[in-house]
Amino acid sequence: MESIKGKTGVLLINLGTPDSPSVSDVRSYLSEFLNDPRVIDIPRLLRLLLVNLIIVPFRAPKSAKVYRELWTENGSPLLYYSQQVSKLLDDALGDECEVFLAMRYKKPNIRVVLAEMKKRNFKRIIVLPMFPQYASATTGSAYELVMREITKWWVIPEVKFVGQYYDHPDFIAAIVDRGSKYTLSDYDHILFSYHGLPERQVDKVYDEGLCTDRDCEHEITEENQYCYKATCYATTRLVADKLGLKKKDYTVCFQSRLDKNWLEPFSDKVVEQKAKEGAKKLLVFSPAFTADCLETIIEIGDEYQELFEEHGGEKVQLVESLNDHPLWISCLKDLVLKG
Repeated sequence: MESIKGKTGVLLINLGTPDSPSVSDVRSYLSEFLNDPRVIDIPRLLRLLLVNLIIVPFRAPKSAKVYRELWTENGSPLLYYSQQVSKLLDDALGDECEVFLAMRYKKPNIRVVLAEMKKRNFKRIIVLPMFPQYASATTGSAYELVMREITKWWVIPEVKFVGQYYDHPDFIAAIVDRGSKYTLSDYDHILFSYHGLPERQVDKVYDEGLCTDRDCEHEITEENQYCYKATCYATTRLVADKLGLKKKDYTVCFQSRLDKNWLEPFSDKVVEQKAKEGAKKLLVFSPAFTADCLETIIEIGDEYQELFEEHGGEKVQLVESLNDHPLWISCLKDLVLKG
């Protein structure tokens, strides 16, 4: 059988991170990120004015301060763990593939990485975003940029895009294993906190009607299978079932909102509410984030801890993201080989 060594390239994609926690680098990152029309999906002129004259100038100094708290001796945790996963996946695949890492925003730059892959003359390229649940602002944006670049090539190899995989057994097992280090009965309530999206973005999944017209909290259908809200709830049901949780034991919620017209319930409001109800200990899973980052370490681990204490609670315990968990690597390997 002919070896496929050097003939299949895997492009692993994560969201991105500033090059450093300096104000200028954070400003550059926010500008690239928030000017993406799939992230802020409003008319172009309005987006340019909102992002470049209001959001970025005022947010960059504050965000830089937070990024300085996040930074470690290894730099950005998101970039560090993404690099580890890339190396481990490359080792796991052996001679079958060569793995490349790119970020949708900042470095390693997708355009630069694809240019390097083009030189390798691969017969096949597999594009694998590190986003288990599909959203236009993450997977969709990454796909669009990759397609835009590859269609410029004179010779276009076979290209395979790996879609969402929120229900992959190894992905679910990895989350369950992360949670198993904690005694669930020690906690008054469990949160499954996902990154939020504007309601209009999930509404766009449907040809007619709104997301709220569907039963996305309870089932996956052919119609809602690419609805981010539906797949977040489905991820939670799969994890909760493996952990033996009852519906009363947990809440699905959404964090990092920019305004009130985002997916509800809001994670910070749930944390506040649980504290007011007398809860003293919360355990928080973050299944949309496959690598620890600002939204997990700082927003959940620090900011929600402060909010919980402020209203009478004691401890918000973050369950670590998958990072470089062996089952996460196994999941990615299986997705590549089945691709």
